[in-house]
Amino acid sequence: MVELDRADIALLQAVQKNNRLTSEELAGMVHLSPTACQRRLRRLRNEGVIEGDVSIVSPKAVGRHITMIVMVSLERERADIVDRFKAAIRNTREVMMGFYVTGDADFMLVITAKDMQDYEHFTRRFFYENADIKGFKTMVVMDRLKASFAIPLEV
Repeated sequence: MVELDRADIALLQAVQKNNRLTSEELAGMVHLSPTACQRRLRRLRNEGVIEGDVSIVSPKAVGRHITMIVMVSLERERADIVDRFKAAIRNTREVMMGFYVTGDADFMLVITAKDMQDYEHFTRRFFYENADIKGFKTMVVMDRLKASFAIPLEV
């Protein structure tokens, strides 16, 4: 775990809300110089505290009208099978988020598709053609209430 002071936390809170703030704007918000803000952000990126800088794109605006949450169970939970499936998740563009979980399933995926036919094609290719998969359950998202990567931070 990386040690964070009040200024680091204030910077992280600010960039989680708006990643496009200038160094000058950040400086005013966290009471540091623009140069100090840049230096701290560079350090936070280098230390892996900030994993990436992204824009949240509306799936519907780009023609991906359906979002599904899919619970996936593997035939066996062997290290090689788990690793192979993790790699498949990372390399599949339709999978927006993937989690290795405990409970009733082995993995939880968030997937987008153009329509149900597109999702059916995806399931045939990604699930049915994979002998390591025991089964999967799909829940169709009716309404996205929140889209965020913001982590709650405390001093």
